[in-house]
Amino acid sequence: MTAIHLRGVVLSGDDATQDQPRDLWVVNGRIRTQPVPGATTLADTGFLVPGLVDAHCHVGVGPNGPVELAEAVRQAETDRDAGALLLRDCGSPLDTRPLQERLDLPRVVRAGRHLARPKRYLRHLGVELADPESLPAAVAEQAAAGDGWVKLVGDWIDRDTGDLAPLWPDDVLAKAVDVAHNAGARVTAHVFGEEALAGLLAAGIDCVEHGTGLADDTIAELARRGTALVPTLINVENFPSIAASATKFPRYAAHMLDLHARAYQTVARAIEAGVEVYAGTDAGGGVRHGRLVDEVLALHRAGMSRERAVATASWAARSWLGWPGLDEGAPADLLIFAEDPRKDLGVLRRPSRIILRGRVVG
Repeated sequence: MTAIHLRGVVLSGDDATQDQPRDLWVVNGRIRTQPVPGATTLADTGFLVPGLVDAHCHVGVGPNGPVELAEAVRQAETDRDAGALLLRDCGSPLDTRPLQERLDLPRVVRAGRHLARPKRYLRHLGVELADPESLPAAVAEQAAAGDGWVKLVGDWIDRDTGDLAPLWPDDVLAKAVDVAHNAGARVTAHVFGEEALAGLLAAGIDCVEHGTGLADDTIAELARRGTALVPTLINVENFPSIAASATKFPRYAAHMLDLHARAYQTVARAIEAGVEVYAGTDAGGGVRHGRLVDEVLALHRAGMSRERAVATASWAARSWLGWPGLDEGAPADLLIFAEDPRKDLGVLRRPSRIILRGRVVG
């Protein structure tokens, strides 16, 4: 493979001199920081940014439920073309391991399938457990099947009460999270409302998805524990339509509207409290793929600085998921921009080059 030479401002967040142009080389899909003779210069100015990260998407899920592998490939291509080169597939009924073998598709970190209760999540997407006590065993199975993550459905509408309610007893959650951690996996959970959060946090969960029901006490607990939050703000915009379709459950509908109305304030308080917040779209159902930059802009509207908003969808998110930035020997997954995205987040929509595994793919 021909060696590539790149020169530009490397954005990584951990270098006091990062505003000074640097030289990088790419050989056999890896970053090199020492000169490589004969390398072809691909860029001699601009900004070099580690590949973007969609920290919550569903490759293999469409608006009507599970899709075939060919459609999942198209979804991954759409994300890649929008600059997302690392995807945390946060629950999918499709075995997406074949996508991991494709050199032209984003890297995928799989969380296996959602773990839910019967009639307590979207049909056909999760593994439904009739007995809640079987959760620890199911977590063990999903930890073995995934790439270091397990996804729980923490709350969903309970048709008997007509509102959001937790799915799992607190003691069962604690056992299940211990099982995952002992297997080397982290646990995340879908949570819309307030009630399920205390039990999940007490169990030692590693991440909260959506988190629209967070309040000052649970935000403080996230910050204290280092529990991450992926708020999926562009998906929360669907709450009014969800409420409008819930005509049989007026309590639930009103609750969803209330959560929607204060979503940005909730995220702003989490940011201010020092919670680790990452950008995720929830693409695959009510959100189309390729919208990561929309989520970055939403986080900025919620009070996140521009630089942190870029970091939360790039180098910081990569580090959280165990992937390096643009260091010596790191995978050459990066975007090149003519302008500084820290000054104008809209620049993230206009990469001049997309490089994945050392290959120019866009």
